[in-house]
Amino acid sequence: MELTLAQTFIAAADHDEALTFYTEVLGLELRNDVQAQGLFWISVGPKSQPDVTIVIEPAVADPNASEEDKKAAAELMAKGLLRGVIFGTDDLDATFERISAAGAEVLQEPTDQFYGVRDCAFRDPSGNMVRFSQPKN
Repeated sequence: MELTLAQTFIAAADHDEALTFYTEVLGLELRNDVQAQGLFWISVGPKSQPDVTIVIEPAVADPNASEEDKKAAAELMAKGLLRGVIFGTDDLDATFERISAAGAEVLQEPTDQFYGVRDCAFRDPSGNMVRFSQPKN
């Protein structure tokens, strides 16, 4: 039995900001843009990985969630404590320059890590941590 990653989820406070960040700033392709029954979600992914999808949805995507749960999720998202994603890149410094030039909040500049990668980190418009990693040679 072999497992492969198909989808992962990231919370977003603003549909349009998330769409702009993940498609225009990061360069991911839009796979789906759905707005129905008061909810929204978009799915994006790297062009080179058509079988991997990132679903970007509200922090609480359940229309039956209580107001208390919605408030708690919004507070966690505002602190950047809900979700994150790590992308691999073949040129970390160029990736860092492109994303920081687009105005993304920098959490960590490119750094050599003791565990064998060089990485950096940003926050997306909703506060999620978005990391980029390149194996050290």
